Amino acid sequence: MNFIQEKGKGLLLCLIIAVPSWFLGQQFPIIGGPVIAIIAGMILTLFLKDKSAFQAGITFTSKKILQWAVILLGFGLNLSVVITTGKQSLPIIIATITTSLVISYVLCRMLKMPSKISTLVGVGSSICGGSAVAATAPVIDADDEEVAQAISVIFFFNVVAALVFPALGNAIGFDTTSGEAFGIFAGTAVNDTSSVTAAASTWDSMHNLGSATLDKAVTVKLTRTLAIIPITLVLAFWQAHKAKTAADGAEGAGSGFDFKKSFPFFIIYFIAASLITTVAGSFGVPASFFAPVKTLSKFFIVLAMAAIGLNSNIVKLIKTGGKPLFMGFCCWVGITGVSLVLQHVLGLW
Repeated sequence: MNFIQEKGKGLLLCLIIAVPSWFLGQQFPIIGGPVIAIIAGMILTLFLKDKSAFQAGITFTSKKILQWAVILLGFGLNLSVVITTGKQSLPIIIATITTSLVISYVLCRMLKMPSKISTLVGVGSSICGGSAVAATAPVIDADDEEVAQAISVIFFFNVVAALVFPALGNAIGFDTTSGEAFGIFAGTAVNDTSSVTAAASTWDSMHNLGSATLDKAVTVKLTRTLAIIPITLVLAFWQAHKAKTAADGAEGAGSGFDFKKSFPFFIIYFIAASLITTVAGSFGVPASFFAPVKTLSKFFIVLAMAAIGLNSNIVKLIKTGGKPLFMGFCCWVGITGVSLVLQHVLGLW
C-alpha cells in the first residue's frame, strides 16, 4: 500500500507516456519507442510546474525498472547460437568496439567532458545503442540528463546511418548478389538494432535479396551485443574500486565501504538470464519461448526512458549538446571506417 501511495502517481505518469510511445515505435522503428518516450517526457515536464507528487515514482522507474529491463534483456541472448553464427565477424566487432571506446576516451580528455556522458556515448556507439546505454547507466551511476544526452546523440546517428548506408554501399561497390558484405557492414557500423534492421531491409529491397542481408546483419548485431557483458562487468568492478578508495580515504582503510551496495548486482542477474537461455536452448527449448520476456524488457526500457525524459531539461541538453554530438560523430566515423577497412582486408568485400 505504501508503494502505491509513494510511487503510484509517478509510475502511472510514466505509463501514460510509455504505452503510446511503444505503439508509435512499432510504426516508426527507425526512431523507436525509447526515443519517442524520452522526447515526450522532456516536453511534458516543461508543463509540470510541481513534480513533487510524481517524483518518487519517476525516480523508481528511471532507476529500478531500468535495471529490471536489463536483466530481462539477458533472455534474448543465446550465447552459443550467437557466437557460432557470428564468429566470422568477430574480429571486426572487436576492432570497432575498441575504436569507439578509444575515441571517446581521448576526446573526453581533450574536450574536458564529463566522464559518464563520454562512457555512455562510447559504449552506446560501439555496442548496441539504447540497450547498451540502458545497461551501462546504472552501473556508472549516470544521472538522467546524461542518459538523455547519450540517447539523443546515438539516435541522431542511427537515423543518418539507416538513410545513408545503403547508398554508400552501392557507391563503394558492395556485392549486390549476396547480402553478406552489407549485412556485416550494417551489423558492425550501425548502433541500434532498429536502425540495423532498417538499413539491411533497404538493401534487401534494393537488390531483391529477400531477407538475406537482414538475417546476416541481425546475427552480427546480436554477436556485438554480447560485448555488454564484459564491458559492464569491468565498469562495475571499476566503480566498486572507486567507491572503496573514496571510503578508505574518508574514514580509514577498510571502513565505511559496503561491496554489496557499491557493486551493481543486476549485471550478474543479466548474465544469469543469458546463461539460462543458452542452457535451455541446448535442451531444445525454442527461442520463441523467451519472446514474451524479451518484449517485456523492451517495454521496460521505453517506460524507463519516459521517466528519464521527465527528469531531463531539454533546454539544458540543447545548450550542452555540442561536445557529445561531436564525440558521437567521431565514434560513428571511426567505427564505419574500421568496419570497411577490415572487411576489405579479410576478403569479405
